[in-house]
Amino acid sequence: MQLHRRHLLTAAPASLLLTGCDALTRNPTAKAIVESGEQATYRWQRLAGRDGLAREFAASDISPVFKVNGTHEPTNPEWKQLSAGGFTDWRLKVSGLVQRELSLTLPQLRALPQRSQITRHDCVEGWSAIGGWTGPQLSHLLKAAGLRDGARYIVFLCADDYGGEASKGGLQSSSRYYESIDLVDAFHPQTILAHSLNNQPLSTGNGAPVRLRVERQLGYKQAKYLMQIVVADSLAPFGGGKGGYWPDRGYEWYAGT
Repeated sequence: MQLHRRHLLTAAPASLLLTGCDALTRNPTAKAIVESGEQATYRWQRLAGRDGLAREFAASDISPVFKVNGTHEPTNPEWKQLSAGGFTDWRLKVSGLVQRELSLTLPQLRALPQRSQITRHDCVEGWSAIGGWTGPQLSHLLKAAGLRDGARYIVFLCADDYGGEASKGGLQSSSRYYESIDLVDAFHPQTILAHSLNNQPLSTGNGAPVRLRVERQLGYKQAKYLMQIVVADSLAPFGGGKGGYWPDRGYEWYAGT
C-alpha cells in the first residue's frame, strides 16, 4: 500500500497543524510525522511510481478561493520594479551545468507548448485547495538548455525574502526563498512553470509572474516568484545546503505526497 504524506498529516493534532510552518519545524511530534513518510514516499515514487501522475480534477472541483500562503508580496526592490512594469523586463534565467544558458521573457514562456492541469495543493499546515495551472513543462526548458555531465539537481531561486527577513548577498542568500528537485521530478510531465491560475495570470500573492508546480510534492516545494533556475551537481552552495528554504530549517527535502 502506498504511503501518502497527506494521510500522515491528518494524523497530526489539529493544534499543531494550525501553528504554521515555523512552529511545526520546532515541534518534535509534527516533525516525526513528516519524517516518517519522507523516505517511504520517496522510495515508492522512485521504485514503483516514478512516472505516476498526481490526481487531476474537473473544472467543477476548483476551489472558490485559492489561499495565499507564505509571502504575500515580495519586498525585493528588483521584483517590485519588474512588477510595476507589468513584468515586461522580467527574465527567467537558466544557468549552471547547461550547454546553453537561457534568458526567457514571459511571452517566450507562453509561446512554448503549454500544459494545463487541475490539481490539489496540499500544505503541510493541514489545508488544501484545488486549482487549474497552465504553463510550459520544465522539461522543455531543460532540453533547450541541454544538461551537461554531472547534472543532478534543478535549483529554483526566487525573489522573496521569506517573512520579510533582511537579505544580503543576492539571490543565494540564506533567507531568500529557494527550492530544488532531482532530475526525475524535473522531467515529470506534471512539473510545469505556471504563469496562470484558473485561466488568469498569477496574482501577486500566488507567485507572479511564474511559479513552480511539482504536483506530487507538498506546498512548500511549489516555489513562487521565480527568477532563476540553476542546474547543479550539489545542493551545498545554495542557502543552508539542504535544498530549500524550509529544508534548511528542519523540513524534509523531498516532501512527496
